Amino acid sequence: MNGNRIIPISLALLAIMAVLPAVLPPFFTGNILGRALVFGIIAMSLTFLATYGGFVSLAQMMIAGVAGYTVAVLVPGAAPSIVGGVPYALAIPLGLLAATAMGLLVGLIAVRTQGIYLLMITLALAVGVQLFIQANIAWFNGYEGIRNVVGPDVFGMPFRDTYVFYYVTLAVAAILYAFILYFVRTPFGLVLQGMRDNVRRVNALGYHAATHRVLAFGVAGFIAGCGGLLFTFYNIGISPGSIGLAATVNILIMAVIGGLGHPIGAFIGALIFVVFDTFAADLYDRDRFNTLIGAVFLIIVLVSPDGVLGLAKRLRTALRGKPAAVPAEAPR
Repeated sequence: MNGNRIIPISLALLAIMAVLPAVLPPFFTGNILGRALVFGIIAMSLTFLATYGGFVSLAQMMIAGVAGYTVAVLVPGAAPSIVGGVPYALAIPLGLLAATAMGLLVGLIAVRTQGIYLLMITLALAVGVQLFIQANIAWFNGYEGIRNVVGPDVFGMPFRDTYVFYYVTLAVAAILYAFILYFVRTPFGLVLQGMRDNVRRVNALGYHAATHRVLAFGVAGFIAGCGGLLFTFYNIGISPGSIGLAATVNILIMAVIGGLGHPIGAFIGALIFVVFDTFAADLYDRDRFNTLIGAVFLIIVLVSPDGVLGLAKRLRTALRGKPAAVPAEAPR
C-alpha cells in the first residue's frame, strides 16, 4: 500500500468508525465492529511479525490469553477468586507485562527456526500452554476458566457498556496501528525489514539479527496482550477453550484473508470473519461455520494469494489500465 496515501486513508477510516455507532444499532456496534476490532488487534500482532519480519507465529492467541489470565487471576470479583484484591489499574499493566514476557520467551525458543519449523514450534508452544492452563485447577480453574472479569470503569461508566467498550477498543486499535506504522520506520524497524530480506547481510552490517528478532516477538506480544485484555473483558472471563487450537487457527485465517502486506489487513480479515461468524446460521448452518469460513478462505486465497488488500490493489491497477504487479512471495 502506497505510503503517501496510507495516513489520509487511515484517518478517513478512523473517522468513519468513530461515527458509525450513531447510525448502527448497539448489536452491530458491540458484537460485530467491537469484536472485529478486538480480533483485529490480535491478528495485527501476527501481521506485524509476518509483514516486517518475515516470520509467521501461531502463538499470538496464546500470548493474548496470558494477558487475559493474568488479569483474571488478580482482579477482585472474578469467579472463582484466585488472588483477588488487585485493582485493574495495576492488573492491566501486569497483564501486558506478562504477555510481553511470553512473547520474548517464544522468540527465544523459536529464534533459530524459519518457515514450517517456526510454525510448528509456535503452534506447539500455544497448545502446550493451553493444556497446562486447562490442567491447572488451583491457579486457572481448569477447563471452566475464570468468569466475571468485567473490566474497569472508564470515567465512572462500566466497561461493559456497549459504547464504552467500542470506543475504548477503537482507541486502543488506532494507537497500536499508528505505533506499528511509526515503529517500522525507526532504525529497529528498518533492521527488522532487512532481516526479512537478507539475514546474512544484516549480520554483516554489524546488527545482531537474533536479538532484533526476539525483541520483535516481544513487541508483538505486547500488541497481542492488549487484544487479549479486551477479549477477556468482552467475554466477561476467559477459559482454555477460548485460546485453544481453533482460536489460534482463526487468528491466522483473519490475517491471511485480510492480507499480510499491511497491518490494516488484520482488521479487514477480522471484520469478514466476525460477519460470517455472526450470520452463519442465516447464511448456511451454524453447525457448519468452519466449512463456510474455510470456503471463504479458499476462495479469497485462490483469487488473491495476498488477501483482500492484494485484490483491492489489483482492481485499482486494472481500473487505471496498468499491468498488475506479480504478487510477492509469501513471507517465510
